[in-house]
Amino acid sequence: MSDIHHYGLFVLAAIVLILTPGQDTLYILGRSLSGGLRSGVASALGITAGSMVHTFAAAAGLSLLLKAFPPAFVAVKLCGAAYLIYLGARLLLARNAVHDLTIPSPPSSARRAFVQGALTNLLNPKVALFFLAFLPQFIDPQGASKSVAFLTLGATFVSMGGIWCLVLAGAAARLRAFLVRNAVLRRRIDRGAGALFMLLGARLAWGR
Repeated sequence: MSDIHHYGLFVLAAIVLILTPGQDTLYILGRSLSGGLRSGVASALGITAGSMVHTFAAAAGLSLLLKAFPPAFVAVKLCGAAYLIYLGARLLLARNAVHDLTIPSPPSSARRAFVQGALTNLLNPKVALFFLAFLPQFIDPQGASKSVAFLTLGATFVSMGGIWCLVLAGAAARLRAFLVRNAVLRRRIDRGAGALFMLLGARLAWGR
């Protein structure tokens, strides 16, 4: 597309950014270790869905509102932080942290992981601002189809990120197999994942 320039450089930069561990990466790893492959894949798809919404929102200019109106940014950020802390507290305080890992996660659990993954991504305004700041660098400001170019770059980034998220989910879920024989370690991982989610929430709340 003529409105997109340096597409190869964009793909290279996107790969580097996707491989850099972040909030979504840690969330997927925690979900995969605690809930297995089904939950890990569902959370990865949820995060991917959230990124798609961010892409459309940025293309429509909605992200400009978050940048221009600080109270909106703060409100969304605090909602996202509170949600992550809530998820972490549930893992930390759950009484049934140790259960039979040989039992597959029920469909309802997978749906819950998908929704939680999507909300975790959607309630992070930094993702919206990232799309707004990163993608336009590769779009011709004089182009006639800037929105289409924006969506094309966004779809490329989201597709690559979604594939990487699924790889992470599958790899982490494989590590879960040996936890069947070690309930104590499983309990510690659940507690660790809970603490990690709460830390991510705190980081999002106080980060700039």
